[in-house]
Amino acid sequence: MLKTRISLIALGLMAATQAMANDQAESKGFQEDSKASVLLRNAFINRDKKHHNSDQSEWGQAFIGKFSSGFTQGTVGVGVDAFGLYAVRLDGGKGRNGGGGIDFFKPSEGAQTNSPHNLARAGAAIKFRVSNTVLAYGDQMPTLPVLNYDDGRLLPESFTGTSITSKEIDGLELNAGRYTQEARKSAEGRDSGGLKSINVFGGKYAFTQNFTAALYTSDVEDVLKKHYLGLNYVHAIADDQSLTLDFNGYKSSIDSDYVRDAKLTGDSNTIWSLAATYAFGPHSITLAHQRSNGNTGYQYSGYQRNGGVGDGGSTIFLANSYWSDFNAEDERSWQIGYGLDFSAFGVPGLTYNVAYVVGDNINTRTVGTPGGFGEGKEREIFNQFKYVVQEGPAKDLSVKLRGSFLRTSESVRRSGYNDDGNEVRVFVEYPISIL
Repeated sequence: MLKTRISLIALGLMAATQAMANDQAESKGFQEDSKASVLLRNAFINRDKKHHNSDQSEWGQAFIGKFSSGFTQGTVGVGVDAFGLYAVRLDGGKGRNGGGGIDFFKPSEGAQTNSPHNLARAGAAIKFRVSNTVLAYGDQMPTLPVLNYDDGRLLPESFTGTSITSKEIDGLELNAGRYTQEARKSAEGRDSGGLKSINVFGGKYAFTQNFTAALYTSDVEDVLKKHYLGLNYVHAIADDQSLTLDFNGYKSSIDSDYVRDAKLTGDSNTIWSLAATYAFGPHSITLAHQRSNGNTGYQYSGYQRNGGVGDGGSTIFLANSYWSDFNAEDERSWQIGYGLDFSAFGVPGLTYNVAYVVGDNINTRTVGTPGGFGEGKEREIFNQFKYVVQEGPAKDLSVKLRGSFLRTSESVRRSGYNDDGNEVRVFVEYPISIL
């Protein structure tokens, strides 16, 4: 049914009166518009847990190659997107590998600590363009609020399916898609995640240069239905001052069988965040509030083969998501953050961000303990330095140092929602343009 609906939408958009320049008419050709690159990524993450959970640590080197062709000339342009991924394990963490929060290399079947020494994966998608509408089929890395692949570890996730992206009307982008396979970021094979299917539809529109809105919906087969609303407004106060308001919200309805199998406390959740950022010169100050309502917490990510949702590891467009997502049942959280751009002090490319988030009112009930363990609380301090080389032979090489300190109440730990810990991440990336 959705495939038919997507086809009708595509035909309607392709036949629409053009309000923008025709991208396909300006195509230079398959080879002429092609781009190819390789990203060298060295990544290390260590999580020092304080109570019930085991420590986690992994270190690896990744080679991420991507190729995106141009479109052939004519009314219907044809092109190809492809990627090749390879990773080498440098340190498996001495028994601390395989944790869900790190997941560089998936442990061998039946083993808890034996990870492969390397892994490789490749994928490709064929794409067609008419005017400003692109239809693609194959392996893709979607970046939608209701389906967003995880690229925050060693290798990225990918999804296999059909997608349509249309920009026929100035300021409006429409997206629709159906995906039936998910490739885990830590394993080989395009269906290592065990996804049944996920349907997505929605769009975003720029009402003005300063105000944009987005509305999306998804249906993950046998898991949940999710709706998203995003609003972003930027108010220029002066040449070097601005105020940004950013609202993000999700409403989820969870299938009863998944509630039972995942041992959730309920079948619905509404979560939203509102952030205000005042930027002045090289400084920025952020205040944010996030609130979760319903009879369970916000559900996202994970692999269906392991009982997860299967909608991508970054499908959480919320202000207070760092190490903890502050997304438990009934949780309320507040954030104060500060950012500094050192270019104003003679060090271009160096930035620093710090945030303090505190959450309370967590309902700590579980399936086995409907009365819960009392009100839960958690707090996190997030720090990150990032430096990007601005010129010379190492231009665009980046080094990112990130640390988080997470502390929780005993009731939160007893419920299994979260644990105390210290996290360190070191990412060194060097992009190389081939075409």
